[in-house]
Order: sequence, then structure tokens, then C-alpha cells
Amino acid sequence: MNLLSVENLSKGFGGKQLFRKISFGLNYGDKVALLAKNGSGKTTILNILKGLEIPDEGNVVFKKDIKVGFLEQEPKLQGGNTIIEVLLSAENPISKALKDYEEALKAHETDPMNEKNADRLDAATTQMTLLNAWDAEVRMQTIAGKLGLTNFDQEIKTLSGGQRKRLALACLLLNEPDLLVLDEPTNHLDIEMIEWLEHHLSTAVKSLLLVTHDRYFMDEICNQIVEIDNQQLYHYKGNYQYYIEKKAERMMSEASEVDKARNLYRKELEWMRRMPKARGTKAKSRITSFYETEEKAKRKVETKKIDLSVKMARLGSKILELIKISKSYGDKHLLNPFSYTFKNGDKIGLVGKNGSGKTTLLNIILGTEPADTGKIQTGETVVFGYYSQMGMNIPDDKRVIEIVKDFGEYIPLANGTTMSASQLLTRFNFPPDVQFGYASKLSGGEKRRLYLMTILMKNPNFLILDEPTNDLDIETLQTLEDFLVDFGGCVLIVSHDRYFLDKIITQVFAFQGDGTMKDFPGNYTEYRNWQDEQEELKREQAKLPAKKVEEKPVVTEQIAPDPAKQTKKLSYKEQREVEELEKEIAGLEEERKAISEELSTGTLDHKELLDKGLKLQQIEEALDTKSTRWLELQEKMEA
Repeated sequence: MNLLSVENLSKGFGGKQLFRKISFGLNYGDKVALLAKNGSGKTTILNILKGLEIPDEGNVVFKKDIKVGFLEQEPKLQGGNTIIEVLLSAENPISKALKDYEEALKAHETDPMNEKNADRLDAATTQMTLLNAWDAEVRMQTIAGKLGLTNFDQEIKTLSGGQRKRLALACLLLNEPDLLVLDEPTNHLDIEMIEWLEHHLSTAVKSLLLVTHDRYFMDEICNQIVEIDNQQLYHYKGNYQYYIEKKAERMMSEASEVDKARNLYRKELEWMRRMPKARGTKAKSRITSFYETEEKAKRKVETKKIDLSVKMARLGSKILELIKISKSYGDKHLLNPFSYTFKNGDKIGLVGKNGSGKTTLLNIILGTEPADTGKIQTGETVVFGYYSQMGMNIPDDKRVIEIVKDFGEYIPLANGTTMSASQLLTRFNFPPDVQFGYASKLSGGEKRRLYLMTILMKNPNFLILDEPTNDLDIETLQTLEDFLVDFGGCVLIVSHDRYFLDKIITQVFAFQGDGTMKDFPGNYTEYRNWQDEQEELKREQAKLPAKKVEEKPVVTEQIAPDPAKQTKKLSYKEQREVEELEKEIAGLEEERKAISEELSTGTLDHKELLDKGLKLQQIEEALDTKSTRWLELQEKMEA
């Protein structure tokens, strides 16, 4: 079943042609990624699909009566003043029933003696049951919670840009459109959120058009790739790995065809110069063929890559030392006393949930935010290059080359030579027509690339990169990765891009909550595998006490532990502790089972769901702690 047809679409701005006569379509079940270099028209295509821009030519046709959901890079929220009001604003019967129920419940709690309020709540409860909407309420809680939206009464005006985008994404997923169109959905999500969204889109969403730079995300979800390259569209029926293989084959084939065409063109050009004005049909046919060959021979095969080889300042023996630094905000502990001495060549990734303290640590290192305790010693030769996720303030009324010249007319390179501002811009894939154009015409990704260039122009030897992959095209990402792999100084990166981290970092600083920092040697995937192993071990350990308690009544005297032997290993106090732990663990598991059953009934309102969810989390943490202690005592007893 065809959901979308794009036919012969063309669009240009101010003399710059973005794409010409491109066509593609989406059928039910297709999950398509749209790729292109920054400034080549990805967001423009999505705006045309949404009706926000008009193409120069071509048609866009959606299947009649299908529901399409769009996620923009900077979404505009409608439907209420709080998170819960926005979540309940969808125009469908279940959302309306949920909204009526929430309003009736609130009115009843305010004035429980009012008969009208009681009748209204009864009617809303009946409607929820008829529509089987109780599951929908649990689903709303789950999706919002996975995207970090837990305070449903928070006002929209207090939300950050990242929270707004996550709320818009939650609304789209709750509305269950026939076709989802997502523009950079992983921006502003931490890695755990991305992994959850990856699984959700793979299993719960049937049809999808996606613009993303996240290669693991794309590889896991998409079954087709469409790419705009040199104003044309290329279609690949496979995931990202398949696309990489087939694109390499295409580029080799095109290069070979262009070489053949150029050789033929030279021969035909000689003939055209010798040939008198054509009279015969054969001569006219050859002239037509000549112009076709000329067009092919003059076609550019894009092989040029961005060159980031700027000079790096010399780095001395003393680089940076963190000595027992800590940071808290009120009762929230971001970082317990932590120490680390950076070595030349360190490439470290900071990972953790949103709000765990990653950016705060970067600010402490840079001196823009004080630590609560400890001190930082920075070597005299260290030159920081800081790439902020907020980007740089680029004045729209200045030309691109003027912005670069503010940092210097000439820039030293790694090989000892210098380069003019214009030459450096060309090296960063800003052609002359873009250099002398105004910054207002740059795409979001081009502005990010310009910002990266200004950072490297300062010749840093210690790079601190906070979400550097946002809005960069894949070609720029690949070049940045190669540069960072070969970079001789230190690199400290905050990123949600797992592919990017795996390619660059050799060490992980993981914020694990409550101020705990895990220093792990390896890349992100190795850390994640280790984390999974630890969680599996905890689950296995948690089962052991319960099994022992269940078997205790049937244990015979012959196989019971020898009290004399046990006394040698455990003190009387420790023996009592083992007995108490077994009772407490059994009680906690019963309580966990009861709460899990309550959560699955669908009869709880959203406040009760939150309370029960928090209680369940506390029980899980208590079980982990008590099970670990029980295991320690068992090992001591059996030693």
C-alpha cells in the first residue's frame, strides 16, 4: 500500500539548486532514511512534505485519509500549558477519554461531596472502560517516562529546548500515525533514551521517513536509504551498512564511466572541429551524441573531503589533574570526590543520563563553574578548544568570510605553512559563492561546521566537545572522526552518538547516578556490554536468596550447614544478619510482585502510577543492596 509519492521534485534558493527532478515513494512497512550533505535540502524536503514550502516543480501526494506525524528540529507545542495537557491534546477518542477522566478526577478530588462531580467521574470511568483506555494511560506514562518527562504538572514555558523536542516526540508516538516523519529525533536524547526509541521504532512503528546522522540508529531501524547527491537522488534497498557498500560501488562505477566519457569526448571534439556544418542524418546523429558525451564527461565525481589538518599547539608533560573534585545542587549529588590525571593522547567519552552532570564537569574543567570541593591543576602549555552544544552566536548580517577573518587573516597549518581565510573555508567545503554570502543563508549543519572550523583555528591541544555530532552530515562526521583518531592531544567528548564514540574513544567516564563515576577502559560498546553483564549478575544473585528461603523447610539435618564450621567463618552477629537478610529479601520480593500486579491492572490514575513506579524502583534498589550483602556473607561462610 503506497503511503507517499514524491514525483519530479525540484527546489532552489537564490540561484543555488538543491535538488532537481527527484522522485521516491514510501509503502506501508517502509522505514526510510533520507541522507544528504548539510545544505543539500534534507529539511527543505521535509518542509515541502508538510506544506511549509512550495517546490519549484513536482508533486507530493499522500494516500487519502492516512494520518501523518511530523517531528521538526524545533517543534512548536500546542494543546495546553503543562506537560499532561499537551500529552492529552491529541484528537482521537482515547485521548479525549483520558482528558475527560483526568479533569473529572481532579474536580472530584477538589470537591468530593459534589454529586455532579461524582456523576461526572462515573461517566468518565465508564467511557475509559468502554474504550479500553486504561492501557493507553499506562502507555502514556511509559513513553513520557522513557523520554525523561516525569513531572506532568511542569509548565511548558519552563521547558528547555531539548525537553520540548522530547515532549513533541512523545505526543507523536502516542498519536500512532500511519506514517512518522522525523527530523533528527535523537538530538537532545541521552543514550538510554535513544536505545529505547530505537527498539520502539523497530517494533511499534510500521512506516517511517527519517533524517538522522546517527548511524547505529539508522542501521538498526531503516530498511531503505535515499540519498541526495549532486542534486540527484539515489535509492538503496537495505540498511546503513548495505548503503555504504553499494555507494562505494556506485562511486567507483561513476568514476570509471566519467574517465571513459572524457576519453571519448576528446576524440569527438577533434571530429567536431574538423567537421563542416552537418547535412546528413548520420552527421546530425553524431553531433547529438557528442553533446550527450560532453555532458557526461564534464560531470563532477565528488571525491573531495574536508581537510582538518590545522596546527596543534605543543603539549607539555603536565596536562590536567583533577584532585577530589565534587559537585552537588542541594540534595542532588552530581559528582562525589573524583580524581584523574590526564595523559597525552587520552580520548575519553562522558556518558550518562540527561542531567547527570556531564556538561557540569566540562564547565568545572574550563573554570566557568566552581567545584564544591577539590582542585584542578592545568599545565601551562594546555590550549583548550571547547565546542559547546549551544553552538556559536553567528550574526546573520555578516558574510561567512568576515566571520572567519575575525579569528585571523592567515591560519597556520600542521605542515608549517599558512593558509588564507578563504582557502581554509574552501578546505572546509565552503565554496566561494557561500563564503561571500550572508550567514543567514547557511543551514543548521553548515553553521555547525563553521563553528567547528573556528574552534580548530585556535590551534588547541586539548579538545572538549559537547555533543559535536548534532546536525553534522555523515561526511563531515567521518572526517571529524578521522581527525580525532589521529589527533595528538587530549580529547574529552560528551556525545549520544554511539558510532562516533566507538570509533574515537579508548576510555569511558560513566555517570551512574548519586554522584558515582565509573572509569572504564574501552569504548562505549565494550562499556555497555560490561554493564549488561553486571546487571545480569545482579539478577542471578537476587534469585539465590529467594531460592534458599523456599528450600529451607525441606532441608534435612544431614545436609544442613555444620554450625561449628559456620561459627568459624561468621560471627554470631553475622549469622543473625544472614537470617534477617533472607527474611527481608523474601518480603521485598513479595512486595515487588504485588506492586507489579497492581501496575498491570490499568485501574490506577497517573499519580498512583508514578507513586507505585517510584516505590518499585526503591524496592529494586533495596533488593540489589541486600542481595549483594547476603552473597558476601555466603562467600565468607563457604571460604
